Amino acid sequence: MMPSQSLETYLQAAQRENTQRSYASAVRHFEVTWGGLLPATTDTVAQYLVAHATALSTNTLRQRLAALSHWHQAHGFSDPTAAPIVKKTLKGIQALHPVREKRAEPLQLTAVAHVAAWLDTAIAAADLRGDSAEALRCRRDRAMLLLGFWRGFRVDELVGLQTEHIVVVPGQGMTCFLGRSKTDRQLAGTTYRVPALSRWCPVTATLDWVSHAGLTTGPLFRSVARWGALGTGALHSNSVVPLLRRLFTRAGLASPETYSGHSLRRGFAGWANANGWDVKALMEYVGWKDVHSAMRYIDGTDPFAQARIERGLADKITLHVGHDDG
Repeated sequence: MMPSQSLETYLQAAQRENTQRSYASAVRHFEVTWGGLLPATTDTVAQYLVAHATALSTNTLRQRLAALSHWHQAHGFSDPTAAPIVKKTLKGIQALHPVREKRAEPLQLTAVAHVAAWLDTAIAAADLRGDSAEALRCRRDRAMLLLGFWRGFRVDELVGLQTEHIVVVPGQGMTCFLGRSKTDRQLAGTTYRVPALSRWCPVTATLDWVSHAGLTTGPLFRSVARWGALGTGALHSNSVVPLLRRLFTRAGLASPETYSGHSLRRGFAGWANANGWDVKALMEYVGWKDVHSAMRYIDGTDPFAQARIERGLADKITLHVGHDDG
C-alpha cells in the first residue's frame, strides 16, 4: 500500500499557493513589521487598521484582515476581525480615505498584432543566426501573448497550464485543462477551449513553442536560460508582467509600464464587447461567475455617452427646425 499523505499536505493543497504566500506575508507584516501580538484582540486589529489607514488601500486592508482571520481560525482562536469595532473601523477608513480603483490598461488587438509581428521577425532573425535561446524565448512569449489574449487568461492561469493537459482538436482548436484557478472555488478544475484562428492563432503559437522546446509534460511556460536550457518549474506569476513589459518595450509599444497582469483579459473583453458579444456569452467564455466581475473589464463603445447625447441633440435640432419651417 502506498503511504498516505499527511493531513497538513491536504490542508495546504486546499488553498491556492498565491493565497498561502499573501496570507503569510500579511501575518508577517502584522506581527513582525508592525509589532502586533498573535493571537490578537479586536482592539489591536482595529488599531492596526488605523495605523495603515492612509498607507494601504482598502482592498489591501481587507486582504490583511482575511489573513488574520485565517490565522486565528486555523490555530483554534476566536476571530477578532469579525468584531463590530473592526468592521466599523474599516468602513470609516473607506469613507474618509476613498481611493480610485486602479484598472489595467487593456492590450488592444492592434497592439497584439504589432507585438506578434515583431516576434515573428525576431524568431526568423534568431533562427538565421543560430541563436536557439532567443528563438525559444520569442516562441514562448508569442504563445503566452496570443493564448493569454484570445482566452482572456490571467497571469496565474497562464503559468498554471500543464503541457500534458493540452489536447489538440483537429480543425477546431485545442483544449486546456487547468487544475486550479482563482474562480474555481471547488477545485474541480476547468477545461478551456481555445479556437484555431486564421490570424494571430493561439493554437499554432502554442504548438510551435511546445514542439521547439521539446515539451511533453510539466509546466507549459517556463524560463529559458542563456544557452537555451529550459527551467523545470513554471514561470512565477510575479515574473510574467515584467517579462511582458520588456517584450512590449522591445517591440516599440508606447507606455509599456501601464500594462499589468489583467491587460490581456481586459483587452480581449473590450474586443469581444466591441464585436457584438453579449455579456452572458463573454462570461461563459472567460469564466466569470457574476455580471459585476465582467463589467469591471468592459469599457462600452460609448463610455462617455457622447454619441448617444449627440444623436439626441441632432434629433432635437431637426425637430426644432422642422417646426419653425412649418
